[in-house]
Amino acid sequence: MNIVDFISQVVQNPVLLITVILTCGVVFVNGWTDAPNAIATCIATRAIPPRAAIMMSAVFNFCGVFVMTLINSTVAMTIKNMVNFDGATDEAILALCASLFAIIIWAVAAWYFGIPTSESHALIAGLSGAAIALHGGIGGINGSEWMKVIYGLVLSTMLGFFSGFICTKLTEFLFRKADRRKTVGFFQGAQVFGGAAMSFMHGAQDGQKFMGVLMLGIFLANGSETTGNVQLPIWMMILCSSLMALGTSLGGYKIIKSVGMDMVKLNTYQGFSADLGAAFCLLLASLTGIPVSTTHTKTTSIMGVGATQRLSAINLGVVKEMVFTWILTFPGCGLIAYAAVKIFSLFG
Repeated sequence: MNIVDFISQVVQNPVLLITVILTCGVVFVNGWTDAPNAIATCIATRAIPPRAAIMMSAVFNFCGVFVMTLINSTVAMTIKNMVNFDGATDEAILALCASLFAIIIWAVAAWYFGIPTSESHALIAGLSGAAIALHGGIGGINGSEWMKVIYGLVLSTMLGFFSGFICTKLTEFLFRKADRRKTVGFFQGAQVFGGAAMSFMHGAQDGQKFMGVLMLGIFLANGSETTGNVQLPIWMMILCSSLMALGTSLGGYKIIKSVGMDMVKLNTYQGFSADLGAAFCLLLASLTGIPVSTTHTKTTSIMGVGATQRLSAINLGVVKEMVFTWILTFPGCGLIAYAAVKIFSLFG
């Protein structure tokens, strides 16, 4: 689909217009609350100025979407299989809009308190809550696909922590005889590379996911449930990565402070190790088609870095707030989407 056809459809189809507005809102909020994780450490250690980091993040988010979509596009369509509407596209588009609405409400509330959230898990919870509202029970939820989410949650948490820990130990071993003062410049450059790698993988995971959602919304609004092997158009990649960058530039600093500064005090080599460990985990997940949370991966990688010093180096107060919010994401977004379906149905 070219952009002219897309705009024409949006103008003529009110349902598609609402879907596109909500999806763009979620992508913007993702830049507000999730994309800042990718560049939090390199800004916290002052390896790169915030404005330059945001521009770099925008470029590499786009690159991540483009390259990984060509290599493996399974992440983009994973969300579609979470719930089953048996070909009822009107129910599916209602559930999709309700879940997108839930994400925006939940993510903005979490951002207000400076807590990073996972829009991926919020979307899954929202779709499930909407399906329960429409079916009057859990019959519309695909349990096998939900297990992938559980696997992804465990993978992003455990592998993120241990990757951060191992990368830090390996870096310390390789540079054990070096004068730390002379390595600062090297690790500042390495941190910029790490931030770019994290932004690339954020695009590969979250950017691809939400473009898959937008493409699915276009098909559902036109009465079709099957997206087939449709390629995500370049204009859509540019649109979504630009919205992410705008969100990061306008509201990402609270998250950057919480993740990069408040949770663990990082040196430049530690920030690089956290980025390297998290990027490795996201690459592994993207290549295997498992949807994981970039938020969980990056934050637990930083915790792993902190654990190499001592557990007391980790601000457990900040960690508790994050974990509490992560746990509440599933019932919270599910309930918001459930209520949204009931409200939207009154106007349907």
